[in-house]
Amino acid sequence: MKFEKIKVGMESAIQKEITREDTALNFGSGALETLLASPTLVALMIEAAVSAVDPNLPDEYITVGKMLEINHVNPTIEGMTVTVKAKIVEVADTKVVFEINAFDELGLVGTGKHIRNIVQHKTVLRKANDRCKAVENQDR
Repeated sequence: MKFEKIKVGMESAIQKEITREDTALNFGSGALETLLASPTLVALMIEAAVSAVDPNLPDEYITVGKMLEINHVNPTIEGMTVTVKAKIVEVADTKVVFEINAFDELGLVGTGKHIRNIVQHKTVLRKANDRCKAVENQDR
């Protein structure tokens, strides 16, 4: 299937004020209790990429993450706002490649490259369920 609505240059941006739940303290790094955690930055980057593609897909399709590479370059303090921009830089069949940049009020926070694959929702669920059945059969 062709996905004509997905094109190089499409982009999406999301914003989030950093709260206590987004800090390193919440992810086990108590020494950095007021700073943005890298796992939160990762989640925001994924959210920005998904919002650029998934709304433009046919109803039965979604994207799933294949690869994410980030560089968390500067700290962000709780209370600041992070803006994450995801831009499509390559589309090849069902593969969509993003360049992602994150900023706060002081400048660059992080950069990343993210690859997502376009898949049928029901196919992914079926594969996951089949995989779990293999484990269930081992338990017997």
